[in-house]
Amino acid sequence: MALFALQHELIFPPVHLAEPDGLLAIGGDLGTERLVLAYRNGIFPWYEGGTPLWWCPDPRFVLFPDKLKVSKSMKQLFRKDAFRFTINQNFKAVIHGCKTSFRKNQRGTWITDEVEKAYSLLHEKGYAHSAEVWVNDELAGGLYGVKMGKVFFGESMFSAESNASKFAFIKYVQHLKEEGIELIDCQIYSAHLESLGAEMIPRESFIKNLRQLIPGK
Repeated sequence: MALFALQHELIFPPVHLAEPDGLLAIGGDLGTERLVLAYRNGIFPWYEGGTPLWWCPDPRFVLFPDKLKVSKSMKQLFRKDAFRFTINQNFKAVIHGCKTSFRKNQRGTWITDEVEKAYSLLHEKGYAHSAEVWVNDELAGGLYGVKMGKVFFGESMFSAESNASKFAFIKYVQHLKEEGIELIDCQIYSAHLESLGAEMIPRESFIKNLRQLIPGK
């Protein structure tokens, strides 16, 4: 199957034409309009520098907020108020923390300077959001992603303290549920998020959910 090369036109090919690993297209840019169009269609950028690569895997790893699982150990942390939780208090510090955080069995980071700049602009435009956890006014961890309609597209998280990202994720999912968010995109499988209730669904079902939950589809 041929890989689609994007030019200046703001358009993506139909997602069912993606490669078996989910790779759909190459090229284009990380401008706000293109990123918004991508997320509306269930597509996200993921690459290690150079030319952007655009993905829409099948199946898709998601979390329905009603299915969030909170372990006994995490419930104890919540009772102890182990961290202070905030939203959109320091987006740039969160994405930079995700960019520079060491990850076992992973070469470098996909969050290049270009990606960091693009998502910071998305935040300024009201699309990208962050959740932070603090210890003694020091950032201990957090996550960021893109919110559209009743969907939150998770992008990355980091921890500078044990359980900080998990604490941030659980608190933010609970907050998103209160806001009316019905679907959280986790993109690709991780055992960590599976333990919190995330699951695989067919890409077709994922796209159908987006059409129902994002205005203007």
